[in-house]
Parts: sequence; C-alpha cells; structure tokens
Amino acid sequence: MNQPFYNLSAKTLQGKEVTMDQFAGKAVLVVNTASQCGLTPQFEGLENLYHKYQDKGLVILGFPCNQFGNQEPGDEKSIAEGCVINYGVTFPMFAKVDVNGKNAHPVFKYLKSELKGLLGTGRVKWNFTKFLVGKDGKPLKRFSPTTKPEKIEKYLETIL
Repeated sequence: MNQPFYNLSAKTLQGKEVTMDQFAGKAVLVVNTASQCGLTPQFEGLENLYHKYQDKGLVILGFPCNQFGNQEPGDEKSIAEGCVINYGVTFPMFAKVDVNGKNAHPVFKYLKSELKGLLGTGRVKWNFTKFLVGKDGKPLKRFSPTTKPEKIEKYLETIL
C-alpha cells in the first residue's frame, strides 16, 4: 500500500476530493478525456469496459483536459452533462486538469514519470492517452490516444 499512486488525490466534477488509496486492490485505468475530440466516441468503449469489468475490480478514472486543440472548453457542469447524456458515462469523472506543463496534475506527473511513452519524453501526446495501474498501485502500461478501449481488454484479463 506504499505505492506513490495511492498518496495522490483529485477533485471530482462535483468538487469532492478523492484520494487514490480508495482504489487500492483495484486495477485503475486513468484517461485524459475531451468532449469535442475526434476520439470522444471512445467514451462508449470505456463505459463498456467499465460495465464488463467493474465487478472484477476495474475502475476507470476520466480526467477532462483542454490542452489539446481546445477540445474541452466547457465547465465541470457541461462536461458532466455531456458525458452522461451523450455516452452514459458512469465511471468517476474528475475536474478539468492539465496533463502537461508546469501545472500538470500530480496524477499525470506521476504516471508520466513511471510510464514515459514511445518517445521517452513522458509528455501526454493527445486526448484519450490511457494509463493502466495494477491492483497494487504500480503503473503497468501506457496506451496511445488511438488505442481503442476494446484493445485494452486483453491486458485487463491478465491482471483482474
């Protein structure tokens, strides 16, 4: 339980502070999201994964981000409404964050430092970059923005 991931926290879209240690013992898929991105339909695939595997210990955490092409311009209320109305999202969604730069959210600073990505820069390239954290809180794998949620299923089956 001494994994650094569990020491982090974030605010939900409703403004409630949530510590990551409440997800101890679960596999966590952290995703930076945007409601006006060409990849936004991935919400549907993520929701399907969540429904299929939440009883086996999967939680998906969505973090809206407006750093890529101004594709998440809305406030928390409009983000919440869009996720629910358009995609039926039931997994936890957090307040809008930066994922790159000096104001990057600590969750993303940590995950990027542990899972650098293809070019080794650690930067998040675009919306819908996904980070898989094991049940023990250890970051396991990083998936590119274009990796469809269905393609992550084979990894989930090995860790759940």
